[in-house]
Amino acid sequence: VCIHRVRSCGSIRFIKSKYVCVFDKSALKFSHQQRLFRTSAVSCGQIVQFKLSDIGEGITEVTVKEWYVKEGDSVSQFDSICEVQSDKASVTITSRYDGIIRKLHYNIDDIAFVGKPLVDIEIDASKGVASEEDVVETPPMSHEEHTHQEIKGHKTLATPAVRRLAMENNIKLSEIVGTGKDNRILKEDILNYLAKQTGAILPPSPKAEIVPPLRKTEAVPAAPKDKARKIPVPVSRPIAFSGKDRTEPVTGFQKAMVKTMSAALKIPHFGYSDEVDLTQLVRLREELKPLAEMRGVKLSFMPFFIKAASLGLLQYPILNSSLDENCQNVTYKASHNIGVAMDTEQGLIVPNVKNVQVCSVFDIAVELNRLQSLGSAGQLGTSDLTGGTFTLSNIGTIGGTYAKPVILPPEVAIGALGKIQALPRFNGKGEVFKAQIMNVSWSADHRIIDGATMARFSNLWKSYLENPASMLLDLK
Repeated sequence: VCIHRVRSCGSIRFIKSKYVCVFDKSALKFSHQQRLFRTSAVSCGQIVQFKLSDIGEGITEVTVKEWYVKEGDSVSQFDSICEVQSDKASVTITSRYDGIIRKLHYNIDDIAFVGKPLVDIEIDASKGVASEEDVVETPPMSHEEHTHQEIKGHKTLATPAVRRLAMENNIKLSEIVGTGKDNRILKEDILNYLAKQTGAILPPSPKAEIVPPLRKTEAVPAAPKDKARKIPVPVSRPIAFSGKDRTEPVTGFQKAMVKTMSAALKIPHFGYSDEVDLTQLVRLREELKPLAEMRGVKLSFMPFFIKAASLGLLQYPILNSSLDENCQNVTYKASHNIGVAMDTEQGLIVPNVKNVQVCSVFDIAVELNRLQSLGSAGQLGTSDLTGGTFTLSNIGTIGGTYAKPVILPPEVAIGALGKIQALPRFNGKGEVFKAQIMNVSWSADHRIIDGATMARFSNLWKSYLENPASMLLDLK
């Protein structure tokens, strides 16, 4: 049948023909089923290819770590589509359209490229939100052919685990008020919301419980083992001997390390090492740990190291600077964004604590807890991993004493902290006493930093830690 025009009337489409050619019964039957009768439930949507946009930092490819949607799910603008991992950070991709997911172009752990289709989304053609080059087809599909399921990932601050919990319980994050930092939605917020909807009574959150510190007269249970006597235990992983070499591509944070360390080789390093007596700081931390735990924060030695470094950088700002590629200009950074090297399953990452110069020791501890939690889960964002101006690497958590740290460009200095050891030392009277000694190793860019400057900074940093009460005079 040669079609002249198609006219729609009610819920049935009638076809008028100007010319009739030879046809058989099967052709008539097919035309009758496929062309003459269409129900009014036909979707008038069009399929657009949602492409992976540029996420900055010169990133061209990412690894798909988790999908928050599946084919047939309905999404709205700013709903989370998936989580991708670049060589610098973990990024959550959100939708630009309201529609229905029709196709996922990648599986978990596949490499996705910037500018290439990520998912196909069917949108309402009447809204006209898609550009013509994004439209790939407009298939007639009945609403009964898919299940309407809202995905719950609104443009709010929440970890992927929280988003997953919300999606599994059909909860919109936009309807929940976050109680975390910067209104971040926590797991407890989801559970409390569910309790209100179902009438269930949930146990209080462990963080809300305030545990008073033990009195000196109360017995404190002894530690099961001395930390200094712990024997390294091999990681229990299945070992398979195939007898063949294996080649794997360099991806993720390993790729970032290749780029960074290649650039670091252009910097002439010089090293400076010293030891620090942390006997007084060890006592002070033991007194403050219960107070921090009452606020739900784990207090380690690192916040003191970071704050002491910031106080030292105020006196020696050249160590908180950067040098341009032509070695013509030095930029003195106003903010002390001090990075902390972390060993994770994904590799070495260096998130940084922003604006340490205006933070208290407790504020730094809170931020470190957040960064360590996200780092362990592989959920650190680009903002957490960029913008560092000075770095401290705590190799002592693994067991080393001295190291030769490599500068992270464009920074000009870095410190490596060894483990704290109980060693004999002499006091002013020549008497031997038990001291808590930690070794520190500094590396600096010898193009703009000389050994005397590095030594004076180290001595000032050392004095703050050996006499922690002296930091009170310079705290902002």
